[in-house]
Formats: sequence, C-alpha cells, structure tokens
Amino acid sequence: MSDAPISTFSLLSSQASRALARALISGYVDAYALLSFGVYASFMTGNTTSGGVHAGQGDLPAAAHSLLPVPFFLVGIVAGTLLVHASPFRALRRISLLVAGMLAAAVAGAWFAWPLWLGIMLLSSAMGLLNTSVTQVGGQRVSLGFMTGDLNYLAQHIAHAILRAPVLQVQGERDTHWRRAALLGSLWTFFLAGAVLGAAVAFRVAVWTLLLPALLLLVLALLEPPANSAD
Repeated sequence: MSDAPISTFSLLSSQASRALARALISGYVDAYALLSFGVYASFMTGNTTSGGVHAGQGDLPAAAHSLLPVPFFLVGIVAGTLLVHASPFRALRRISLLVAGMLAAAVAGAWFAWPLWLGIMLLSSAMGLLNTSVTQVGGQRVSLGFMTGDLNYLAQHIAHAILRAPVLQVQGERDTHWRRAALLGSLWTFFLAGAVLGAAVAFRVAVWTLLLPALLLLVLALLEPPANSAD
C-alpha cells in the first residue's frame, strides 16, 4: 500500500520530464521557423493573426504565406492522433523518431536551398505531430507548442488554490493546484528557454540549427521504454 503514492509520483515525474523536454524543442523550432520563414511552426494563433492583418491590408500573397502552416499543423495532429490511437504503447517513441527525421529533412532542405514553402510544410507538420506526443501529465491537460492554453490553466489553478477548491482527477496527496500551476509554469519556462536557445544557435550555425533538436528527440526515443504509453 505504501508503494502506491511513490509509484504514482514517479510516473508523474517521468510524464512531466517528457513534456518539458518536448516543450523546449517546440520553442526552439518555433524560433527557428520565425527567423527563417517569418511564420510560426506551432503557434497557429500568431499565424492566423498575421494572415488576417495581411489580408485586411490587401496583401494576399503575404496572407497566404502566413496561413500556410495552419493546414499542415492540422495534418500533423491528425497523423499523430492516429498513431496514438493505433498503438498507444509505442506512439511516443514512434512520434519522436518521425519528428526527428522531419527535422533532419528540414536541415537538408536548408542546405540544398529547397523552396521556403517546403520548409514551412515540414516544420509545421512536425510540430503538429509533436503536440500529440504528450497531451496529459497525470490529470492535467498540457500543450507543448502553444502556451496560451497552459497559461490559462496555470491562472485557473492559482485561483482555485486560493479558493481551496478540490483538484479534479486528483493523482494522490501530492497532486495540488499549486503543483499543477508549477508544472504549467515550467512548461512555459522551457518553451521560452527553447526559443532563446533556438535563436542563439540559428544566429551562429544557420542551416545546421535543427540538428540539435533532431538529435535530442532521437536520444529521447531511444531512452523511452517500449512498454510506456504516449501520455
């Protein structure tokens, strides 16, 4: 009986680690996409706003460029969701390997000067896939590449903690509103750190920038126990 809380806490810690590592990668890739293509790879709200502004100003080619990531991000999410549904116990490793391969392909595209639209398609599809890899830590829904939802949940948990409201889908005594707020704040911090790192590396190594997150995802995939689920 006494082992149950420890096991639950260990599971939550491993889930959180997976989410934090991938939030870092999402921020990194988003920064690279913004610097290289002028669009976001995972922040579709920003692309939608930019597309709307350009359309409102009558600049339809610029609007189309800003909106190009949206359908491919959705394609990535659909593909990732199908992978998780088909084989939930292997999906995290498979998605990580697939995204790593797509990032490596984007490096090749930068080296061989492929059309910009192809790079945008690759990166936004990859980030859609990555966002399906870890969607929940314990009872808390999380997002890896768009922080607005995480910040919304963070503020709600702070308010509920002040009100001493019960935690929904509680995962043991250590699962509190403050802990969930800390998790969501950590995801935001890791995403921000990834964006800072991505911009700094892009400034120095240019076309090779995406090799780092590709290698990190490869390592994460190889370290992932085959029997673990993708949540």
